[in-house]
Amino acid sequence: RLKSGTMINLANVKVAYSSRILFQNANFLVRPGDKIGLVGPNGAGKTTVFRLIMGLEKPDEGEVNINAGLVIGYFSQDVGEMSGRSALAEVLAGAGRVYEVGRKLHNLEHQMAEPDFNCDDAFMERYGKLQEEFIHLNGYEKESEAQTILNGLGIGPDRWDHPVETFSGGWKMRIALARILLLNPDVLLIDEPTNHLDIESIAWLEEFLKNYSGTVVFVTHDRQFLRNLATRIIEIDRGQVTSWPGDYDNYLRRREERLHAEAQENKLFDKKLAQEEVWIRQGIKARRVRNEGRVTALKAMRNERSQRRELTGTVTLATADAGKSGKRVFEAKHVNFAFGEKVMVKDFNTVIQRGDKIGLIGPNGSGKTTLLKLLLGDLKPTSGEINIGTNLEIVFFDQLRSSLRDDWDALDNVSEGREFIEINGSRKHVMGYLQDFLFSPDRARAPITKLSGGERNRLLLAKLFAKPSNLLVMDEPTNDLDVETLELLEEILADYPGTLILVSHDRAFLDNVVTSTLVMEGNGRIGEYIGGYVDWLRQRPGNNTSNASFAKPVEVVKAVLTKVEPATPAKRKLSFKEAKELEALPLKIEELENTIAGMTAQMAEPSFYSKNNAAAITEFNSKMAALQVELDATYARWQLLEAG
Repeated sequence: RLKSGTMINLANVKVAYSSRILFQNANFLVRPGDKIGLVGPNGAGKTTVFRLIMGLEKPDEGEVNINAGLVIGYFSQDVGEMSGRSALAEVLAGAGRVYEVGRKLHNLEHQMAEPDFNCDDAFMERYGKLQEEFIHLNGYEKESEAQTILNGLGIGPDRWDHPVETFSGGWKMRIALARILLLNPDVLLIDEPTNHLDIESIAWLEEFLKNYSGTVVFVTHDRQFLRNLATRIIEIDRGQVTSWPGDYDNYLRRREERLHAEAQENKLFDKKLAQEEVWIRQGIKARRVRNEGRVTALKAMRNERSQRRELTGTVTLATADAGKSGKRVFEAKHVNFAFGEKVMVKDFNTVIQRGDKIGLIGPNGSGKTTLLKLLLGDLKPTSGEINIGTNLEIVFFDQLRSSLRDDWDALDNVSEGREFIEINGSRKHVMGYLQDFLFSPDRARAPITKLSGGERNRLLLAKLFAKPSNLLVMDEPTNDLDVETLELLEEILADYPGTLILVSHDRAFLDNVVTSTLVMEGNGRIGEYIGGYVDWLRQRPGNNTSNASFAKPVEVVKAVLTKVEPATPAKRKLSFKEAKELEALPLKIEELENTIAGMTAQMAEPSFYSKNNAAAITEFNSKMAALQVELDATYARWQLLEAG
């Protein structure tokens, strides 16, 4: 792989659709080893960046330069056509020649296993050549790697031979992701990989990508995934593309500083513009003697103000309160449930009281939705009993969004014939209510089949929150929501006065909302723990085999990766030159940190963005990024020499 230099370079790129400029003057580099998180609101242009790199779109201005010979793998949210192969064969097909040779080789092996097989020299010669080529292509290792990746993404050995057509859309996404990972490209472009993964598969993917020797550029709304993986953030915001060195938390801090400085600068600008507008509207005499230079400057200010792009609006959420339910919401006593011979729930006991906020954690197919249906009375237990409390007004968020009618537009889905909606005593017009959820009048009247996944999720939230409730049951509400909406939904649910039961694979969302968790531990067993996801990790017994389904995928990839990691060298005595270098490194680290801190302070100044044009700001950010890379390398060198 390329060890240094630039792999991908976007230079002064502009993309516009009709009169809407998506972004302009976009400049950023992708270097070897980068783990870049691409962030921004829904519709900002993140997927467009991927399509530019892949050559699926052309910029209106500027250039997209790709290093010659670079192998790029692209995982998009559209898996395309899959047919005619098993899940394992579909993944191996991404390896090109390995798949073709392996298919022919295994066909011959099947013939050899037939009872009436008659071997001749021509057959054995053909078999030998294929086997020799397969070994030369590292075919057996590729097959093993494909199996490991599928297993890590939750598709176990019992499903490797199943035809792809038998898998649902979410599972097909996993197969497509596995195929890209097996390709082992120089650059991985991954668009929303966590949307259809459960918690253990997300943890496995994180571990895989952390240890991936190539470069990764990814889009995700999973904040924990961003925190754990990204070493640099590229933000698309209001038509500008900015690179931020460091991890996601560093980006959040510095973005807040920038937005504060920008707000102060805009406030001063708007004040001056208002004063000039008053001056220009003075009497006849004043207009006769007015300064033409000042008039010209005012026109320029008006133009600048008209070009300013405000922050994207945020959803305004509120829930309609239906009053208090009974103190005891659900009580389960020795509940068992099975589909045929498959045990889904075994001897389950719990009491859920008013105001509890319960998270459900478990692999896909482990029985989370089944447990919800048992609690709500949609399914009857095989044995045991479930008592449902009194005065319950239930609102159910279905991850399949089945409560939305495709033959209605957004307005009709929410209004259901009403013109006004009552939210906690306040009367609001339906169109105004939908605008709180970022639906313009045009989008509100568009067929919902034309809405994006994020828009459909916001629409479902709008529909459900318009109904009075004291029990919210939410099955995967976070898919396709951008970070700003996720954080606002967290605040609403944390303050929700009723009872909440939440199924989610978003670890940060669980940690920020729920007060206790029910964990599907395998074979129908359901464990109960205080706190969210991190609390469960801390509390679960380390030797509890019931958690094997969570631990296994991560352990598998660690075992595979360990095989290729070099052994840790024994501690050795440093040479004279190395000892002098080690002595000088702390001072160099301090100087670099001071320089970066000084540049960060400059960016926080209100005048920074008014005194510098976009090119200067980009150059400034590039210098900071280079310094951050140098600082990281210096730290790594210091640790290496310190260890001896």
